[in-house]
Amino acid sequence: MAAPASAPADSRSRPAVRDVVFVDGVRTPFGKAGSKGQYAETRADDLVVKVIRELLRRHPELPPERIDEVAIAATTQIGDQGLTIGRSAALLAGLPKSVPGFAIDRMCAGAMTAVTSVASGVAFGAYDVAIAGGVEHMGNHPMGEGVDPNPRFVSDKLVDTSALIMGSTAENLHDRFPTLTKDRTDAYAALSQQRYEAAAAAGRISPDLVPVSTRSQENGWGLASTDEPPRPGTTADDLAGLKTPFRPHGRVTPGNAAGLNDGATGCLVADADTAERLGLPIGMRMVGYSFAGVEPEVMGVGPVPATEKALERAGLSIDDIGLFEINEAFAVQVLAFLEHFGISDDDPRVNPWGGAIACGHPLASSGVRLMTQLSRHFAENPHVRYGITTMCIGFGMGGTVIWENPNYQAGDAQ
Repeated sequence: MAAPASAPADSRSRPAVRDVVFVDGVRTPFGKAGSKGQYAETRADDLVVKVIRELLRRHPELPPERIDEVAIAATTQIGDQGLTIGRSAALLAGLPKSVPGFAIDRMCAGAMTAVTSVASGVAFGAYDVAIAGGVEHMGNHPMGEGVDPNPRFVSDKLVDTSALIMGSTAENLHDRFPTLTKDRTDAYAALSQQRYEAAAAAGRISPDLVPVSTRSQENGWGLASTDEPPRPGTTADDLAGLKTPFRPHGRVTPGNAAGLNDGATGCLVADADTAERLGLPIGMRMVGYSFAGVEPEVMGVGPVPATEKALERAGLSIDDIGLFEINEAFAVQVLAFLEHFGISDDDPRVNPWGGAIACGHPLASSGVRLMTQLSRHFAENPHVRYGITTMCIGFGMGGTVIWENPNYQAGDAQ
């Protein structure tokens, strides 16, 4: 925004944009929503407390009073996910009372938006270090709880009624792109399960997880230390006969979509110079981000225009991207992205350790899971310079963040 003509030409009024870095991220193991899930009797805000405390435990070089903001997302902001959860969880985690916090909602991209929001503050100089993340306890708060859509959406024909049911929007995406067959989505879903299984066996998943003590009246005390949703050994043939709950003889099944899950994520975002002074590690550098709207009835295509917009603004092309972390709300949504950009269904650059179809998708928390995994991929792949995290968003949106690998070595480029 331009200064008024009478304003003095003083450089102090125009702070330089600072480099924003992703320091580190953690998450709870993801659970199955419902009375038999591992978090059935655990509060959502206590899950957030676990990730905040774990970030501080892993980084004793960061004085807690240096944290300038805590932004936590939740889609259903009531009950144990309400009370301005960024602030309440910060207090429960033992952060100094001088550390502020807020809640944020952009449905599935809540945690992603928490990161981009505080990153903008870091770039502008409002923050030096911030915590961003998200939580969803879909067992305590089923999708759509308390929602009261304005009747004008339907009466004025602003959206089709299917836009309010995410599984129906995935079926609509199949209709829009008939080349995205059920066989392809089942094959992709099985691959996600297999990649996650291989990554877990290799010890690549557990380092990001913070164990959570649980308690139930039936089983007493327990410890959630692994993701609950994965189905090891899954094949495409196993998925072929599953029911299609959103449409008779449809294509979207519980096997080629993410389930209903509980879990929380959190990460540290900082100014690059501050991170260096404090001795904080740098996992990635933020290059840019974009959000875009699409027809709500086919919300799964949202990552396509969001990515095109982010790439254009960054002066990059899809060929510059060496790693992709794409949220797997539905397999058809991932395939729509891949087909648009001419990427094969089984490209090894895409979700190398599997995705939400395997490990789960606790709505507002998932964006930081994508970022944490991309930062781990960067550490293992110094030949890759750029990567993206991208996801579709309910009611017709997509979000994409472009990241640069701080370990990049041009001589190793492939």
